[in-house]
Amino acid sequence: MKFTLQSNTPLSKARAGRIETDHGSIETPIFMPVGTIGSVKGVLSKDLKEDIKAQIILGNTYHLYLRPGIDIIEQAGGLHRFIGWDKPILTDSGGFQVFSLGDIRKLTEEGAKFQSHIDGSRHLFTPENVIDTQRTIGADIIMAFDECTPGDADYSYAKKSLELTQRWLERCITRFNETEPKYGYSQSFFPIVQGCVYPELRKIAAEHVATFNSDGYAIGGLSVGEKEADMYEMIEVVNEVLPEDKPRYLMGVGTPVNILQAIDRGIDMFDCVMPTRNGRNGMLFTQKGIINIKNNKWRDDLSPIDPDGTSYVDHHYSKAYLRHLFNAKEMLAAQIGSIHNLAFYLWLVGEARKQILAGTFKEWKEVMVKQLAHRL
Repeated sequence: MKFTLQSNTPLSKARAGRIETDHGSIETPIFMPVGTIGSVKGVLSKDLKEDIKAQIILGNTYHLYLRPGIDIIEQAGGLHRFIGWDKPILTDSGGFQVFSLGDIRKLTEEGAKFQSHIDGSRHLFTPENVIDTQRTIGADIIMAFDECTPGDADYSYAKKSLELTQRWLERCITRFNETEPKYGYSQSFFPIVQGCVYPELRKIAAEHVATFNSDGYAIGGLSVGEKEADMYEMIEVVNEVLPEDKPRYLMGVGTPVNILQAIDRGIDMFDCVMPTRNGRNGMLFTQKGIINIKNNKWRDDLSPIDPDGTSYVDHHYSKAYLRHLFNAKEMLAAQIGSIHNLAFYLWLVGEARKQILAGTFKEWKEVMVKQLAHRL
């Protein structure tokens, strides 16, 4: 993988760049639609490519490991072939999913023992077998196995959690270096910076991961219950340490406002379930603000969902029609909502990139964050 930093912008840490992989290039800043089990829920690959203009999607090791199973994916020749997607893929290692299992998982030095949320069967994830699993899935970018520390953890717990993540990281890197890709194209490895909301721990974590000279770096353990101000502060602390010539990935974040604020602080890559999850439930993001399309106020509004939008959804469907579909519980409603929101997120990071290259990002961002948070 190769990363080229193309432009900075005045009065901001915002960056525009390009990531080159064997499955194509990615222009940053970029948002990655979440395809947890090998599909971006309710969205065809054709729509992802042509209308949403996704350049990379995300899959999840935990979910793909449980079903369909790694053996099926290997028989298919990797996840790209299994799902019919010829652009880059990133896989999350499953650390966040194991964290979210709560009482049906146990962390040890060896790894994480957990019960499947599907059938209760027992499994063990270790740094080594998670790397092996991601090798078999065949993602272009694979992630370290870590503990996602809760946002409200006290300092003592956060410190012990980080130390475990650091020991696991060293085992992940050893395993990655002693194994090879399976399908004839290269794979890159990203460590994950943890440390909860404690600047000292985040700085230690960032300095530790930076010693490994990886192809890129991720920031995890944010947007998990902490205050937004704490999230932004942790991004600033970490990005002061991480190498400038490598991409920075903020995991699981977030709202359109979160994304612009993080770009302003030097983040290059994002993923979040919010656009699809909210879209399925009738919350739509637009350039003028947030719409709850189920509200009665849209009953006879025949204007486009986002009059300034660039998606075919915005030019072919009215607010009144989409409200009708949601109220009638028609499956198409969830599909249109998901496509609209994903197209908006990709428009947002694409427009941010244009503003960075033009040197006008800061002024544009200040206007946009006010509009995007407004409820229509």
